Amino acid sequence: MMTGAQYKASLNDGRETYFEGERVPDVAAHPQLNASLDRIADCYDSFYDPAPGAVNAMMSIPRSGAELRDRIPLLHQADIVANTTYQSLMTVTTVAGRIGEQFPVYAERMRKWVAEMQAADTRITECITDAKGDRSLPPGKQTDPDAYTRVVERRDDGVVIRGAKLHITGASLSHELLTIPTKAMKPGEEDYAIACAVPVNAAGVKIVNTTYAPRHEDMRSFPISATHNFPEGFVIFDDVFVPNERIFLDGETKFAAVFAHSLGLWERLGGLAFLADEADELVGFAQLIAEANGLAKEGHIREKITEMIIHATLIRAALEAAIANCKIGEDGAAFPDELYTNAGKYHGAANYNLMCRHLHDIAGGSVLTAPGIADLENNEVGALVRKYMATGVGPAEDGEYRMRLFHAIRDLTADAYGGWKFVTNLQAGGGLYAQRIVTRKHYDMEAAKKKALKLAGLAPAEH
Repeated sequence: MMTGAQYKASLNDGRETYFEGERVPDVAAHPQLNASLDRIADCYDSFYDPAPGAVNAMMSIPRSGAELRDRIPLLHQADIVANTTYQSLMTVTTVAGRIGEQFPVYAERMRKWVAEMQAADTRITECITDAKGDRSLPPGKQTDPDAYTRVVERRDDGVVIRGAKLHITGASLSHELLTIPTKAMKPGEEDYAIACAVPVNAAGVKIVNTTYAPRHEDMRSFPISATHNFPEGFVIFDDVFVPNERIFLDGETKFAAVFAHSLGLWERLGGLAFLADEADELVGFAQLIAEANGLAKEGHIREKITEMIIHATLIRAALEAAIANCKIGEDGAAFPDELYTNAGKYHGAANYNLMCRHLHDIAGGSVLTAPGIADLENNEVGALVRKYMATGVGPAEDGEYRMRLFHAIRDLTADAYGGWKFVTNLQAGGGLYAQRIVTRKHYDMEAAKKKALKLAGLAPAEH
């Protein structure tokens, strides 16, 4: 296993990464990226075990419902790149079980790669969403054939790929890029049915970063995003060679969608787990700011908070059901139930905006306009700001307490990080439409029809 210091040193490997138009020569020294890197390093240290052969708990494969449940608090404790690493390993493990009978060579490569990543304590990000060009056209009919990542050359020892992958959180801070088809492929689209693992520092890999990190240095105004921001990578494969042992699918169009579906399962479980905790956080903030404003006993405030509580409870119930009804694969790995995972993720994401609306309605406009904490330290206006931000109710007798609540709510739900959260909750795991499709696929419609027929007196007589 690696320590945090070893992780930081490992990124000095010649990777080609960019930020705001400039190449970043040293990721660890970059002022906009180093906070994210520090969080990953701290996570490495928190899981570090010096014992020979030790495997990071975030990288081990769950073998039962209990072990699957045990991963949930670890997901919350870990940074987002550790989360994508876990999802990547579980995706590949899922795919290996689903296509192993048809393609034993691919399955063996995937299992070997998982073992290598575990042994090296590597960090992985998933590359799935392509540039896509004209989205009304399939890959093979695009004006630019590179709009979807594809194989441009096949050699005896591997392939050369070209394309771009979008929305890759933490790509510049990881070691490996798990690159898979973004959708199902049809005959004639063999070059686009490519799944493989690519080192971040491979020749031809270029990563262009953006960030929702705080916009100035006083982190007291950004109590959440100060430590929870991560760069988003636009990953370009500019004729990148991939050796055979790192190719997990090459041209078998019928099985391209297996990768996306498998990744979707684990991304949605992770999303559901975070939505469950986020819902509790939103309820907590709503109650705290209602109390600070002196409105906690108002009927319409209580009704809004009660609705938020019901939402939080249902999301948590879906997460518990997904784990309690888990399935065990042929290789012994545990997989969450697809129906509850997808239905729960859909419900949580579809209603996230409503929960934020309730919170903003309860809190009021100071979510956006409260003075900064630094203003309290100004000799001319500090005492006056504190006086007029106070309410005389409980802890809010001191104006700073209420100001800090406002800044936390803004940072979480109404600023750059809040915007990132809102879009990510909707899009992570394939978006709401994908979750509706999978939910319908796994719902027992025949059983529902039989119940309705029985209730209507139209069911066939039982013998």
